[in-house]
Amino acid sequence: MSALDLSPTTAGKPTLAGRIEAQLRHDILHGVLAPGAKLNLDKLRNSMGVGLSPLREAVTRLVSEGLIDVAAQRGYTVTPISVANLEEVCALRLELEPYALRKSIANGGLDWETAVMGALYRLNKTDRTPGDPRSLAGWEAANNTFHLTLIERCDMPLLIKMYSSLVSMNDRYRHIYLKTVAIQRDVIDEHTAIAEAAVERRADDAAALLTRHIERSTDNLRRLITADLPTETPAGSA
Repeated sequence: MSALDLSPTTAGKPTLAGRIEAQLRHDILHGVLAPGAKLNLDKLRNSMGVGLSPLREAVTRLVSEGLIDVAAQRGYTVTPISVANLEEVCALRLELEPYALRKSIANGGLDWETAVMGALYRLNKTDRTPGDPRSLAGWEAANNTFHLTLIERCDMPLLIKMYSSLVSMNDRYRHIYLKTVAIQRDVIDEHTAIAEAAVERRADDAAALLTRHIERSTDNLRRLITADLPTETPAGSA
């Protein structure tokens, strides 16, 4: 399990439960805790050197995000992955993100335009080297910042919360399946086209470009998952 400072919290720092949650989220998103793996809270508590109460709080938060499943008599498991689950995540993103982008274009001013183009510049200048965890993590952070900046002026906190949960679930597929892929899709032109259409207030074009971008990314992941999971996960397990 990844190392993380779990010492008692000090003023201005996240709570212990928050730091446990961050570690568990990282380990789930990066496949350290494998999809479908059972989570024994006593073993986790001992390995992390924490109390059961903050651990339960952290796990409960991740259940609400869809990264951990809980069932009576079965306890906690890392949410399994499947083509069906990926397609559900994609379908929800296709409904929410273009809508949020349209709202953001309508609400955003010069500060938002500047933030979008700044996030685009940082993303396009960030290298993504297969097999290099630090490089991949830097690119993922820049990519997520760009996409969030595009839609955050929708000014709808509940939508942003749902979006963040969907992105976490989508990122898990990307982290697990793309870390060993030698050649990854070049998305600089796609990101640039989306950003330019957004700041030029071409809402229809921007929404269409974002939709296609999400679809293409999902298509790539679907091919990798299908090769690794030739049969669908049974209904209700994903």
